[in-house]
Amino acid sequence: MHHHHHHDTASERIGWAFFLNLCFTVIEFIGGVLTNSTAILADAVHDLGDSISIGMAWLLDKFSRKDATNTFTYGYRRLSLVGAFINAVILTAGSIWILFEAIPRLWNPVMPMAEGMALLAVFGVIVNGYAAFKLSKGQSLNERVLNWHLLEDVLGWVAVLVVSIVLLFVDWPILDPLLSIAFTLFILVNVIRHLGSTIKLFVQASPDPEIYQQIHKKLVALDLVDNAHHLHFWSLDGERHVLTAHIVVSKELTSTERAVLKEKISEQLAEFELAHTTIELEYPDEACRDH
Repeated sequence: MHHHHHHDTASERIGWAFFLNLCFTVIEFIGGVLTNSTAILADAVHDLGDSISIGMAWLLDKFSRKDATNTFTYGYRRLSLVGAFINAVILTAGSIWILFEAIPRLWNPVMPMAEGMALLAVFGVIVNGYAAFKLSKGQSLNERVLNWHLLEDVLGWVAVLVVSIVLLFVDWPILDPLLSIAFTLFILVNVIRHLGSTIKLFVQASPDPEIYQQIHKKLVALDLVDNAHHLHFWSLDGERHVLTAHIVVSKELTSTERAVLKEKISEQLAEFELAHTTIELEYPDEACRDH
């Protein structure tokens, strides 16, 4: 019962952070337009990406507890890949828009409203700081990742605050597009990094070739095992892994030997904490039915 309660609070905390972030993103877009600041607009795009991430994480937190169905036989874990993909597309589009806005301003900078920027930035540090503080209590992986997102946002707002304070005293309007381009490049680098790992998961690449080798070694090293083939190791969502393998045994096994071998295979695989495993035992002279 206790575990279930913890999960609810994780879901509540994430839902709460999502609502806060989304409302604030809307304020940022309006604020960016009113203060005429591309840096704030760039930060708004970044926050929008985070809001979508948090929203997807929240939905998935609810969905992932559902049982597998006849259609989704592995459950709903892989929906997170779709979420990551949608997020990447939105962030890329937003980043390109910001670059179109900011780059021309490098040649003819427009002075943004520094007072408005400073006010928004103080507000941003408080809101995101509070949300990060709320999520830092969480243990789930989702919460830890989102906590990083929110801390990034806090740092982004600190940068806006510093620039706006400088602009209050010095007439350097070029700082605004420079900051927005820096933000945008940071967003794009992260998008490309995450997109790489998302595509690997989509095409069912092995999450870790070293672990793949280890599993193969451990299975082949067992007594009564000649070799292992059709060894497939992939990941549902980057955390939960799936393994299927054909294991060729060295002789016809008695039912006791079979039971012992299965037990040993389970022991060898235990450390890898696999979510789904399917092992087929084949006899030496048996034709493999998968080619």
